[in-house]
Amino acid sequence: MKNGFLPITAQELAERGIEQLDFVYVTGDAYVDHPSFGPAIISRLLEAHGYSVGIISQPDWKDESSITILGRPKLAFFVSSGNMDSMVNHYSVSKKRRSTDAYTPGGEAGKRPDHATVVYGNLIRKSYRDVPIIIGGIEASLRRMAHYDYWSDSFKRSILLDSQADLISYGMGEKSIVEIADALASGISVRDITFINGTVYKTKDISGIYQGLQLPSYEEMKADKKHYAESFMIQYENTDSCTGKPMIEPYPNGVFVVQNPPQPPLTTEEMDRIYALPYMRTYHPSYEEKGGVPAIAEIKYSLISNRGCFGGCSFCALTFHQGRTIQVRSHESIIEEAKLLTQEKDFKGYIHDVGGPTANFRHPSCEKQLTKGVCKHRQCLFPKPCPNMKADHTDYLALLRKLRALPGVKKVFVRSGIRFDYLLADSDDSFFKELVEHHISGQLKVAPEHISDAVLCRMGKPENAVYEKFVTKYKKLNQKLGKNQFLVPYLMSSHPGSTLKEAIELAEYLRDLGYMPEQVQDFYPTPSTLSTVMYYTGLDPRDMKPVYVCRNPHEKAMQRALIQYRNPKNYELVYEALKTAHREDLIGFDKKCLIRPRKLQGEKTFANNKGKSSQNSYKGKTGSKSNGPSKPKKKTIRNTHKKKS
Repeated sequence: MKNGFLPITAQELAERGIEQLDFVYVTGDAYVDHPSFGPAIISRLLEAHGYSVGIISQPDWKDESSITILGRPKLAFFVSSGNMDSMVNHYSVSKKRRSTDAYTPGGEAGKRPDHATVVYGNLIRKSYRDVPIIIGGIEASLRRMAHYDYWSDSFKRSILLDSQADLISYGMGEKSIVEIADALASGISVRDITFINGTVYKTKDISGIYQGLQLPSYEEMKADKKHYAESFMIQYENTDSCTGKPMIEPYPNGVFVVQNPPQPPLTTEEMDRIYALPYMRTYHPSYEEKGGVPAIAEIKYSLISNRGCFGGCSFCALTFHQGRTIQVRSHESIIEEAKLLTQEKDFKGYIHDVGGPTANFRHPSCEKQLTKGVCKHRQCLFPKPCPNMKADHTDYLALLRKLRALPGVKKVFVRSGIRFDYLLADSDDSFFKELVEHHISGQLKVAPEHISDAVLCRMGKPENAVYEKFVTKYKKLNQKLGKNQFLVPYLMSSHPGSTLKEAIELAEYLRDLGYMPEQVQDFYPTPSTLSTVMYYTGLDPRDMKPVYVCRNPHEKAMQRALIQYRNPKNYELVYEALKTAHREDLIGFDKKCLIRPRKLQGEKTFANNKGKSSQNSYKGKTGSKSNGPSKPKKKTIRNTHKKKS
């Protein structure tokens, strides 16, 4: 055996003495055998249960033979688009094609098709009519029921139907995939595998489904968007393993797509076993000649400590994919992995991140969740922290201290999202103090997303006063510790609920801070989020009330430009936005004005003055989802002017 990777060619099968694989895993990513990549976890887990698995990475979807290179599997094909939805991987929010792909050797774009899971499934069906196909990963998981597709601006069927697959393993999939494998190995027909939690199947007979919730039909939802909003809310309230019910979505010709309840969260012992599997921890050596796989750089020296998130942001799909119950690895498991990092030849002493979807969540938000599940009609942090929520950073802090003390470790950074409202809810400031003292590399990024409470309410984020309190506390801690560290806010434009009025409010807020963000994220309607349902239907599924939606590309450009109003390139858009909103009072020479009158737009003085005030961080203000060693991609421009009074 030349290496410890799973086989990707017929030659490697022969070297291992494998005549026929149990499973063939088809993925839209390059093959990276690292626990941050879903295909690596699933394939290694199956291997640990005695099954043989081969990988077909980024097959040429225009060539039917590309799917046959490892032969016909005994039990099934697994199919995944990769670590990202293929459409998010391919297109920016403006639907422009991206020029690079971090999950492809050499960063080359165009190595996977649009809607990769559907394309791969149909490609397999051309060559293997009767081999079971199980789809999974983020693309299949978030498109498991009828959904809005932003890129085609259409309402699509369950991906199960369009891909010609037999089953979907949704969510993280470790438990369901082993149960599926065992069922197939025992001789059960894939058509009869209707009993496994964490799966979606199709049927024409729903008579045996116990306590099933019938959703509006696909045709009803396509005809009336209100029905889709109602359906989504039922699904949203049934994402917990303790309380979730089977859900039935009718289609024409007597077909039903049935979603079984979610699998229970992984225990700490189960998480530890998964992360202790014999990963090679890098990309397949065949990619070396192209320079490797760029995505490995972001995670090579990072540690995953948790899964799940009870933050409840409307624009995030974590509720649908990982669930709201926090799952954690033990300190011992994480420290063992950290020791492996220190043995890497190019390890420089810096652990880039210790976290997950939200770094400072290391236990369920309250005691009852593990036995009774999360609340169906209430969030843990929004609009206010639940009285039953236990905000405690003791365990996370103890873990970080142990990692800091490891031989060979110079610094441990926290670059995953820090939920600042949860941080403030903790009466003990020990973690906050040590975060500022030891775990930030010059700047901390946090995600207030907006400052208008009307928009924040739609986003499922805390009101702006909470963020202001965090900023004040962060600044005081830095002063007390003699630190000169910055806060960088992630801000989002054009989220449902944001009109030009709210966009101007945000611009005025930034004006008063003397700060212009270098990067702004336009709202991106991705599958299976509350915000995407708002975007498509014009209704907030939580209360079924109408919500303003910015769909016009020109207005979206104006909202974005307002956040970066100091950039001379945005002058025309900002001017038009202020005129449209009847806010000409912000055009002038007063210090409260955003821009000067139009006749001065071309003057050199204006361009120079406005251009120089651009920066991407400001001292003692704002915050988001990552911080750590400065990245070589972009030069950080420090704050060069004082906050305006």
